[in-house]
Amino acid sequence: MTAKKKNKLEKTQKKQDIEKVVPETFVSAIDGVLWRTFLLVTCIKIFLIPAYYSTDFEVHRNWLAITHSLPIKEWYVNAHSQWTLDYPPLFAWFEYCLSQIAVFFDPEMVKVENLNFASPATVHFQRATVMFADLMLAYGVREASKTFCKSEISYQIFLFLSLCNIGLLIVDHIHFQYNGFLLGILLVSMANVSKIDKEMSVLKGAMWFAILLNLKHLYLYIAPAYIVWLLRSYCLNSGKFFKRLFALAFVVLMVLVVSFGPFINQLPQVMSRLFPFKRGLVHSYWAANCWALYIGVEKILTVLWRRLGWLKGAKSAVMTGGLVQEQSFLILPTPTPVVTFGLIFLAIVPALWCILRKKSYANSKCFIRCIVLCALSSFMFGWHVHEKAILTAIIPLSVLAAIDEEDARIFLILSNAGFTGLMPLLHPFNLFPLRLLMLLVHEFSSYLVFNNCHNHLLRLHEALYVISLPLIMLYDGLSHKFLFGDTLPFFPLAYTSIYCAIGVSYCWILYYYYFLLNNVDKGKEKVKKS
Repeated sequence: MTAKKKNKLEKTQKKQDIEKVVPETFVSAIDGVLWRTFLLVTCIKIFLIPAYYSTDFEVHRNWLAITHSLPIKEWYVNAHSQWTLDYPPLFAWFEYCLSQIAVFFDPEMVKVENLNFASPATVHFQRATVMFADLMLAYGVREASKTFCKSEISYQIFLFLSLCNIGLLIVDHIHFQYNGFLLGILLVSMANVSKIDKEMSVLKGAMWFAILLNLKHLYLYIAPAYIVWLLRSYCLNSGKFFKRLFALAFVVLMVLVVSFGPFINQLPQVMSRLFPFKRGLVHSYWAANCWALYIGVEKILTVLWRRLGWLKGAKSAVMTGGLVQEQSFLILPTPTPVVTFGLIFLAIVPALWCILRKKSYANSKCFIRCIVLCALSSFMFGWHVHEKAILTAIIPLSVLAAIDEEDARIFLILSNAGFTGLMPLLHPFNLFPLRLLMLLVHEFSSYLVFNNCHNHLLRLHEALYVISLPLIMLYDGLSHKFLFGDTLPFFPLAYTSIYCAIGVSYCWILYYYYFLLNNVDKGKEKVKKS
């Protein structure tokens, strides 16, 4: 026996031995490891308090002021600041609750007229609220691990991938947002609706997802996966279709009433804030999706057309001015919101059809994969997608990456491409060493974690792609300025988005292929073995 085969057999045996952990012992050990890890990561977040923060910091500071200083009827009308309230009502109530505490730290921070206010007390308070809200992420990890992780090693991997996630560290604790809080609610909901044999758990999971939608409406993109899963596994197979359907509808309706009830007389205004289609196809910095590739092709064709003399007198900086606005393409057809929604619908239909109609997909793993595909499809083809939306696919995928080899393979590529695409959010030059260090730590640590239980996870071309991602960051942070000076200022951002979009697109295609053919392949393997 060669050393390579012997090593493979040893890893396989080790994995099988680990899977024999007694469930009771495993469950009792969860909480201690979880909270120690959470406290350790929180210490790192505390050290990041003085770090750079983006305009999102002022956005949420302004929302604190709006909800504290103004009557409810003015929350979605006030436009004193350009950072108007554009999240659903439950998030407005969340800000309202925080504002009741904020006033004790610095009363000036909750005054609407104090634009761009950032006293030391304000900075410390808002940073602390994100860390405190991450308790929901820890609770979500705990619930999901009890539902999906069946061994100590799978739990430890999931714990590392979720709580020690550098994407959340970048977006929430440096850039400044509350994604960990929201994704924790998503994990709680996923864990509960996966317990099909427990009716109350399913209803509780539906309630948590309804709450999530009323905190951030962009999670509507994964709602089809929930609807189809609950219809198939909870309603249709129970013999109590109408009773269970009514129960689900009642739970969702109650959350909607609590959320939107106080704003019933101004629903058109609220909806106009939640769905502002005048912002254009892409954000000021492109998300790493198909539209980044589409605009890249447009730019190449524009250069060729100009050299051939076919394009004269037209504006050249289309989609690269760093502005949030509607713009038209010069060569390729200009997509509209209707086109993007149509593409998303076509992209998610095959996954939804499998969950609804095929018996082999009636399990919680396929449900989570459907959520990941819905999230990835909306990220790939959505209108005005933010680069941070990739976390909606990465965090659910981490649940299965801890227990399945193919999911781990996709996770390694997607997380590294996605996190590299997030790095330009930390644009100050003094943060360049930090973002490079975080990406390298993630690459090496995630590889070591998966290498402990999987063999030859990445193919050669995949490994080369992942290894090359830090080089993209080096070009952005160092080489471009040296080569071009102050010219072509948007090129490093565009290049980063396009290169990361290649990896994200590859993951979307490969994961869909794996999703559609995996059960068939397993069936063939069983026939061969028998």
